[in-house]
Amino acid sequence: MQFGHFDDSRKEYVITTPRTPYPWINYLGNEQFFGLISNTGGGYCFYRDARLRRLTRYRYNNIPLDNGGRYFYIHDGGDFWTPGWMPVKRELDAYECRHGLGYTSITGERNGIRATQLAFVPLGCNAEVYQVKLRNTSNAEKQAKLFSFIEFCLWNAQDDSTNFQRNLSTGEVEIHGSVIYHKTEYRERRDHYAFYSVNAPIDGFDTDRDSFLGMYNGLDHPQTVAAGQSSNSVASGWSPIASHGLNVTLQPGEEKSFVFVLGYIENPEKEKWESPGVINKTRALDLIRQFESDAQVEQALAKLRDYWDGLLSKYAIKSGDDKLDRMVNIWNPYQCMVTFNMSRSASYFESGIGRGMGFRDSNQDLLGFVHQIPERARERIIDIASTQFEDGSAYHQYQPLTKKGNNDVGSGFNDDPLWLILGTSAYIKETGDFGILDEQVPFDSNPDNTATLFEHLNRSFYHVIHNRGPHGLPLIGRADWNDCLNLNCFSKEPGESFQTTENIKGRVAESVFIAGLFVFVGPDFAELCRRRGLTDEAEAAERHVEEMRRITLEHGYDGDWFLRAYDHFGQKVGSKENEEGQIFIEPQGLCVMAAIGVEEGLALRALESTRERLDTKYGIVLQNPPYSKYYLNLGEISSYPPGYKENAGIFCHNNPWVIIAETVIGRGDRAFELYAKIAPAYLEEISEIHRMEPYVYAQMIAGKDAVRHGEAKNSWLTGTAAWNYVAITQAILGIQPAFDGLRIDPCIPAAWDGFRVTRQFRGDTYDIHVSNPTHVSKGVASLTVDGQPVSGNVLPLFGDGLTHRVEATLG
Repeated sequence: MQFGHFDDSRKEYVITTPRTPYPWINYLGNEQFFGLISNTGGGYCFYRDARLRRLTRYRYNNIPLDNGGRYFYIHDGGDFWTPGWMPVKRELDAYECRHGLGYTSITGERNGIRATQLAFVPLGCNAEVYQVKLRNTSNAEKQAKLFSFIEFCLWNAQDDSTNFQRNLSTGEVEIHGSVIYHKTEYRERRDHYAFYSVNAPIDGFDTDRDSFLGMYNGLDHPQTVAAGQSSNSVASGWSPIASHGLNVTLQPGEEKSFVFVLGYIENPEKEKWESPGVINKTRALDLIRQFESDAQVEQALAKLRDYWDGLLSKYAIKSGDDKLDRMVNIWNPYQCMVTFNMSRSASYFESGIGRGMGFRDSNQDLLGFVHQIPERARERIIDIASTQFEDGSAYHQYQPLTKKGNNDVGSGFNDDPLWLILGTSAYIKETGDFGILDEQVPFDSNPDNTATLFEHLNRSFYHVIHNRGPHGLPLIGRADWNDCLNLNCFSKEPGESFQTTENIKGRVAESVFIAGLFVFVGPDFAELCRRRGLTDEAEAAERHVEEMRRITLEHGYDGDWFLRAYDHFGQKVGSKENEEGQIFIEPQGLCVMAAIGVEEGLALRALESTRERLDTKYGIVLQNPPYSKYYLNLGEISSYPPGYKENAGIFCHNNPWVIIAETVIGRGDRAFELYAKIAPAYLEEISEIHRMEPYVYAQMIAGKDAVRHGEAKNSWLTGTAAWNYVAITQAILGIQPAFDGLRIDPCIPAAWDGFRVTRQFRGDTYDIHVSNPTHVSKGVASLTVDGQPVSGNVLPLFGDGLTHRVEATLG
């Protein structure tokens, strides 16, 4: 069942009913100001940090779901409703939501009034702009009233849910003309405030929530809206809101437009006040003046569209498969940019309060957007590396506002350092900027203790070598990529963190996954050494990689697949010897990506075991059989019911590792089969099962042992976005950035006749036509650039800024 459709020409997903199986959301903002908005107008916004600079309040796990957002109520002769259906839920004569790239437009119609609310964050602005249009579609004059509504929350969002005795006493606002200013706590340590404006004279306002709603009413029946008259309430303590009241007369066929701006302003300490107790509004008024007219709004929206067109033009495919084209050209790179902005911090499944930016997460996210915004990728790499310690370990997370590590989570996740090598190498391959390796980067964010970025990578590499267990495999620490495989936790205490608790100390538990990752990224580190003239160091690194490859085959292979780990007692995890959890997906993907066991035929056998034991119609589950009870020596992974999350759920993040692994052994048909199983555009017709948005990836899909197999959770913010983008664009389509150029190495379904890709790379544009006349999956038989044959399969660098025609023939 579908609840909408793709409009590829406009790069939009069109939702045709507000009753989607779950709120289907979009993200607004590309720089410092961000918002989440659902198809019914729910969500919230913040400046940089969803915990410390949240402008509007949002309640997770609310009843009804998705209650609270930016609402516009229309009062029409005693009847009142909202164009997004929620929260009033009056039946609409027509409804449509268009989620575009950085903007959302919601249209509702009822009893002869059509209302459209457009929301976006303009480039260069720390504000959300809403353009609300009311049109009279009837044959009679309409005397309508329009009420805006947002609920302020410009303090620590964690404190918002715990410290009512303070927060319900600090609320302060100012009302000046058609602008409502929220200045809670501005009188003391804050240098920032929020405002909500409209570009028209208002007929009333409300800034006190209880006055607007009525003490015992919800957002579905506000007292002010029902009465059709603002109360002009001024918040004093309690819960500040902003609501403008406007009387609107519409003749038949007439349309009127209003522009609302919800903004964030910072003032220098010496410029906080206009007069005693009165905030300095100069910067707010300057921002408001940028959006006084519809023409200014439309111009800003056009700039936003041009911005996205520019980003998405860097890699574009024409394949003849609409679903593939829309994923590669529009929605997958768009999601990659959102994960770059958010990491895992703020979604409808992440509160934005605790996680911040992840060390491993952000490095992996680099893979999906580095070609779009390399200069910001460079900055992100430096930020990530700055949270590393001198021994090569790192904070697992950091806050985007402070860029300092989260002490609450700390370090000890032993895969983290290796991802820095992967992310940095991807950046250099894309840009050729080897100079980044000479940047001085702090340890533990201490500017008095720095080393070159290359030295950070060196310590990342040798952190693995210096932390190995009894078999010579890497120690797992608190966890590796799978945060829920906690081999040193042994938790019996309810509510105790599996990730940050180590009830038993020891250097025994080892990770085969980290071994595979080490062998995968190690050659890039060795190459960076060699290009810096460090021949001895390069050869030493290569010896360490080969040793780890040998150890993995000797101690990390279980006969038909790769082991997952060894636990605290030295017992195998992910082995035939186990009663449950006999085979895991992660090492089968990463170890084969690293080409471990390819020559020996063991990689093929591992992928066949993956097909036999882990594959389902909705994707590959994380392990099999699932855990039916809690295992003290394994931790959180065994705490979930079978088929959910890390206990045999379909973790979409690691499915692309198997996709890429299949291309390593040349099985293009199998690789694309797996790609299409979890790519959201291919799941649109089963949205009643999948439930999440059919335009972006979810982190998890319920596995074959779950009650609701195929149901997704945790959409948007997931490393799935970047890794699936790599899997399709680099592994299957085979357009691969390399240190010296662009490598062409497709691995496609044999039935394909070919495809065409336009790829911008280091200032040049390559128009690449891949033809497959003999219908093979892999192998470039001939390659020409501008009609001249090229030996090998790496395209030359021109540096002339021109378009170069590439013909690649498979065979």
